[in-house]
Amino acid sequence: MSNGNYSDRPLADRLRPRSIIELVGQDQLLADGKPLRRALLGETLHSMVLWGPPGSGKTTIARVIAEHADANLESISAVLGGVKEIRAAVDNARRAKSEAQRQTIVFVDEVHRFNKAQQDAFLPHIEDGTITFIGATTENPAFELNNALLSRLRVYVLKALSSTAIRSVIDRAIEVLALDEPIEMDNAARDLLANCADGDARRALNLLEISVAMSHDRVIDENVIATTIEGGSLRRFDKGGDYFYDQISAFHKSVRGSNPDAALYWFARMIDGGCDPSYIARRVLRIASEDVGNADPRALSIALDAWSAYERMGSPEGELAIAQAIVFCACAAKSNAVYLAFNAAREAVSTSGSLPVPNHIRNAPTQLAKQMGHGKAYRYDHDEIGGVAIGQQYFPDELGDPIYYKPVERGLELKIAEKLARLRARSK
Repeated sequence: MSNGNYSDRPLADRLRPRSIIELVGQDQLLADGKPLRRALLGETLHSMVLWGPPGSGKTTIARVIAEHADANLESISAVLGGVKEIRAAVDNARRAKSEAQRQTIVFVDEVHRFNKAQQDAFLPHIEDGTITFIGATTENPAFELNNALLSRLRVYVLKALSSTAIRSVIDRAIEVLALDEPIEMDNAARDLLANCADGDARRALNLLEISVAMSHDRVIDENVIATTIEGGSLRRFDKGGDYFYDQISAFHKSVRGSNPDAALYWFARMIDGGCDPSYIARRVLRIASEDVGNADPRALSIALDAWSAYERMGSPEGELAIAQAIVFCACAAKSNAVYLAFNAAREAVSTSGSLPVPNHIRNAPTQLAKQMGHGKAYRYDHDEIGGVAIGQQYFPDELGDPIYYKPVERGLELKIAEKLARLRARSK
């Protein structure tokens, strides 16, 4: 095992499992009788997509399936490949089938990066049995794969590996590294590395390899691990990917749910993962309108001030101002009445067409406009009792007098609702 070619390969590649026995984690998919386990054992080979976070074993599972099925494996990276590589893989599959009577698995890593045309290129070859397709993705297949391809695949959801599973990978890696030269790593250091890997086996092995290089006499303790990870973000926050939107969603819903503690937790998670605080400040401003609204109009000003404060101070000082706005919005009375009203008004506009403005509220800057009746019979609200022209029509005649804005019985909107109710009662 100390062969030069072997030792020169990255540790993660050297330790890649070659059989189902060596796989760790994913018990929800690999238990006895589960379809994926049967596929791994070569019993029921079928096309699939493996969806899970980095380092959860997607590529490894594809290779183990090919090994157990004694199938030809054609690997394509959707980052680097295209239609040319797809055609070459299909041609190789045809030859393997006709000359050696072997099945071919075409494994596409990062399959979500292929466009619709590239994904469609696989369809006839999956249909006629020329290939068994296995895709790997970190993104939601329902969003990233077209329906035609997705309908031909079984989706398996992989989870981030537990610290226990990562620890077993580290223990095995130490044994392999010790074959080249003795290595010492205590349990505390192994546990710390397993926790810092954040469910990613490949990350754990890469960090271990760096730690070995940084250690003195190949003795690795907690200080060596801490030095290795210093300055690097270890938590998952894939900007623009599923983890990004999942955490943003968790954050927004925590504020909406009036839970300041959870909101601050997700805020800290996103900052820790490298999210631009300005993006979060922008989201808080949206929350102030969408979820707090007129129940507490101060939220909008506070959110805007927090964003401005961050732009003036930057990180980390400015992050505190954003945190203050987050807590205020989470604790404030909530109303989505304006949000719903605006959407209802937009829907009315999209379905009712370009209805004419009623004559009495049209602009009348010229004599001709006045002769045409623009502004005629308009009642100036400030001249009316109470400052409101009760009964005056402001909608196009065809719409009548619909109600879009329905204040909730919380915060300031309690008073707003009472006022509007009084005005409407006087209009009858």
